[in-house]
Amino acid sequence: MKQVHFTDRTAEMDALLGDGRCFDMTSRMLRIGGRQAKLWVVNGYADDAVLERMIAVWLQVPDWNGMDTLEDFLERYVSISDVKTETDQRKMATAVFAGKTLLMIEGLGGGILLDAKQFPLRSIEEPDASKVLRGSHDGFGESLMQNAALLRRRIRHSGLTLEPHQIGGRTAMDVAICYLEGKADGKLLEELRHKLSAIDERSLSMGQESVAECLSPRQWYNPFPKVRYTERPDVAAACLMEGDVLLMLDNSASAMILPTTIWSFAEEINDYYFPPLIGSYLRILRLVVLLLTLFITPLWYLLVNNPDRLPEGMSFLLVEGDYAVPLILQLLLVEFIIDILKLASLNTPNSLSTAFSMLGALILGDFAVQSRWLVPEVLVYMAFVAVASYTQHSYEMGFACKLCRVLLLGLIWLLGWWGFGLGVAVILALIATTKPLIGRGYLYPLIPFNGKALGAILHRRPISRENT
Repeated sequence: MKQVHFTDRTAEMDALLGDGRCFDMTSRMLRIGGRQAKLWVVNGYADDAVLERMIAVWLQVPDWNGMDTLEDFLERYVSISDVKTETDQRKMATAVFAGKTLLMIEGLGGGILLDAKQFPLRSIEEPDASKVLRGSHDGFGESLMQNAALLRRRIRHSGLTLEPHQIGGRTAMDVAICYLEGKADGKLLEELRHKLSAIDERSLSMGQESVAECLSPRQWYNPFPKVRYTERPDVAAACLMEGDVLLMLDNSASAMILPTTIWSFAEEINDYYFPPLIGSYLRILRLVVLLLTLFITPLWYLLVNNPDRLPEGMSFLLVEGDYAVPLILQLLLVEFIIDILKLASLNTPNSLSTAFSMLGALILGDFAVQSRWLVPEVLVYMAFVAVASYTQHSYEMGFACKLCRVLLLGLIWLLGWWGFGLGVAVILALIATTKPLIGRGYLYPLIPFNGKALGAILHRRPISRENT
C-alpha cells in the first residue's frame, strides 16, 4: 500500500511540475536506506556539484532506524544550509519553479526543499543611466539575493530588515520590503504590506511597472511619476539610512524607493560625490534646466506670435525670413522626431550607431532647413531641450515634462496668453493632485510644510552625524 501511495504522490507532482512535458524539468528516482525517493529540479537552476555531493551521501544511508520524520532525516543527512520541509503540493511546485530542489521519500509525508540553485547571472556592472565620476561602479542585477548582498555589504547593522513576500498568482514573484528598523515609518510599512497583500493579479510579468500600477491609484491622465527607481546600491543604501523604504523585486535590476515626492527628483547621486558647494550648484542647475525644458519652447512660441509685446532688446527671438510650415507644426514635428530617434537608437546595433547618428543629424539639420521644412530657430531651441532633458535621471519625469510642454504649446496655439496661463494652472493642478504609492503627499515637505526637510532637498548639506 505504501508503494502505491508514493507512486500516486509522485505522479501528482509530475503533473504539477510538467515532468515529461517540459524539457527543462529534471527528475530522478533514488533508493535511500531501502526506501524509494524522487528528486525534481529545473535543469537551468541546478548546482550540479552540490546535488551530486548530497546524492552521494543519501545513497549511503544504511537504514531508517531512529528516523521517523523528514526533520530527523534533515538533521542527519542534509548539509545544505537553506532547507525546509513542506506539505502543500502547490507551494512545493512554486518553490521548484523558483529554483529549489524537491525531494520526496516513501513513507514520509510532504517533501524537502533544498536551496541548491545557481541562477544564470550577468556580472555586476555600473548602470548605463546613472554613472558617477567618483564612488562605486557596481549596480543591481536581476537576482534578488545578489541585490540584498550588495545592500548588506554597505549597511552592516542589525536594524537592516529584508522582509520577504510573494505576489502574483501565476508568476509568484518574490518581493522584498527593505527598511532600517527604527528609521522607517511604521505606518508606511503597514500601508505597503496591506497593498502588497491586496494584489490579486495573475501575471506580473512586467515586473516593477506591473507592481507599481497595481499599487498606485488610478490616475492614467497624470504623467508625473509616482515612484522613484534606482539601479545603484549606494543610492539605495543612502535612502535606507534616511528612513525610506525599498521595494525590491526578483528579476529586476532596480529598486523602488518609497515614499516618493516631486522634490526627490531634484536629487542625484553625483551631488554627494562632490563637495557640498559643488553639489548644491549641480542641484540648483538641474532644477533650473528642468524648468527651462518645460517652458523655453512654449514661451518662445508665445513671444514670436505676439511680437508687439516683445521688448526691443529681445527682437533677436523673432524668426527672420519666410517659412512654409506653421511654427506650431514645426515644434510638434521635431518633438515627435526626437522621440522617434530615441526609440530607434534603442534598437540600433552598436556597429551601426555611428551611421545612425550621422543620418539623424543630416535629416534634422541641414536637409530640414534647406528644404524649408524647419527654421533654424526651431532646431536650436529643440536641440537644447533634447540635450537638457538628459540632465534628469528619471525617464518618467523627463516624459512628464515633455507631455506638459506639448500641452502648453497646444493651449498657446488655441488661446494665446490665456492658453499659457491655463496650461500652467493645469500643470500645477496635476502636480498637486498626484497621489504617490504611499506617503504623506506628492508635495511634501512643502505641503504639509516642513522647513528643515525642504531645505535639505534644495541645499546639499555637509555630511554629519545627523545627516547621512
